[in-house]
Amino acid sequence: MTLHRNAERVQQALRDAGSDAEVRELPDSAHTSQEAAAALGVRVDQIAKSLVFVADGQPVLIVLRGSDRLDPNRLAAHVGADRVTRADADTVRQATGFPIGGVSPVSHRPGLRVVIDRGLSAYPVVWAAAGTPNAVFPTTFEELIAVAGGEAGDVRQR
Repeated sequence: MTLHRNAERVQQALRDAGSDAEVRELPDSAHTSQEAAAALGVRVDQIAKSLVFVADGQPVLIVLRGSDRLDPNRLAAHVGADRVTRADADTVRQATGFPIGGVSPVSHRPGLRVVIDRGLSAYPVVWAAAGTPNAVFPTTFEELIAVAGGEAGDVRQR
């Protein structure tokens, strides 16, 4: 089966990073965390959702559990920014190379800062988007930090 070009890009990035994870294209949409969890038969907290915010003019990719919400003040403190806002669709695509709903935490544009919330460490396996609204891959918290070139943080709302 041939993967969508974005999903193939993610698969190649995973291989290049030494991961054995296999990208799966689901028959139904995984555009939202709830849809992805239902399609995979897992808890919504096992979905690693990727969001882009802008901190003092610089895009930052945030990866949270599917049910979590970002705390902009905690993100600002983590990255040392004065102002944090949600990125618009054009900024998301420019920063990551992916459309909203398929933003992968791997194979994004070089230089993009990635913050992975520690809440994802509660699960032995989490599922992340792989470049399209129906492509995903399994990973662990530790592997996700490594393959995304990310850093762990506590940026979710409490």
